Amino acid sequence: MGRALTFPGQGSQAVGMGQALAEAFPAAKELFLEVDDALGQHLSRLMWSGPEGELTQTENAQPALMAVSLAVMRVLERDGKFDWAKHATFVAGHSLGEYSALAAAGAFSVAQTARLLKARGMAMRNAAPPGVSGMAALLGADFAQAEEVTKEASQGSEVCVVANDNAPGQIVISGHKAALERAAEIAKTKGIKRLMMLPVAAAFHSPLMAPAAREMEERLGRETITPPRVPVISNVSVNPESDPDTIRRLLVEQVTGRVRWRETIAGLRDRGITSVVEIGAGKVLTTMAKRIDKDLPATSIETPQEVEAFMKAL
Repeated sequence: MGRALTFPGQGSQAVGMGQALAEAFPAAKELFLEVDDALGQHLSRLMWSGPEGELTQTENAQPALMAVSLAVMRVLERDGKFDWAKHATFVAGHSLGEYSALAAAGAFSVAQTARLLKARGMAMRNAAPPGVSGMAALLGADFAQAEEVTKEASQGSEVCVVANDNAPGQIVISGHKAALERAAEIAKTKGIKRLMMLPVAAAFHSPLMAPAAREMEERLGRETITPPRVPVISNVSVNPESDPDTIRRLLVEQVTGRVRWRETIAGLRDRGITSVVEIGAGKVLTTMAKRIDKDLPATSIETPQEVEAFMKAL
């Protein structure tokens, strides 16, 4: 029996996340204070009290989501019987969640991860001028259809690419606003249900993030990465990775590259995984996993009750 732990990405944040954990478990409260100290910011107060608009800002949402995931892991390790050698075979994370996964597996410290994600969020927000680019969900499209739409929508210097291959019928595209508008019209001609613009600051996971990738290359080049306790399934390679230099390179490529989440989950069964557990805020990845492979058991752990139940089942 093999278990994969997955860690959510941006979009799973909500005001109040992690507060019940901190109130129920001293280990979780300690983790949130570590993140606050590392950033020199009362991030936990923002997470628990809002305002929502400030929490949703990329440079806040990214470390906040990581904090909830690592708080859950801290409780499992400190208060439960969680043993990496026995209870996890792989980790994987959706976009910023890959940093959470690596931190959970010991490749980064908590403080390192908090500062890296703060820098990553700011770099991604600043990579493209406001209002010029964005992202949109192609609802009801498969990957091949999305590729066709983006190729037709790209014109001249205007970019349009598949950014997230999340699950069957749930593809996210990214690029210049004008190209996304063309994509909406093209999608209608291909029988795609609809295109829905997403409330994000810029075209993440597209070539327009090249300035952010350069910034993260410089930043990650100064960081020590420890081989993780278990391999991480990379967003970019969809392979289990443990070599620190390879992990560093792929994290840089991830900024402009596609998040290959459908392939990540689909490939887990071939690697002997019999259950997937989402660690942290929300249930987005659990829902995706069920759409990708309905026969692969998928659950999520966020609340104190869910944490307690998981620890009892170990």
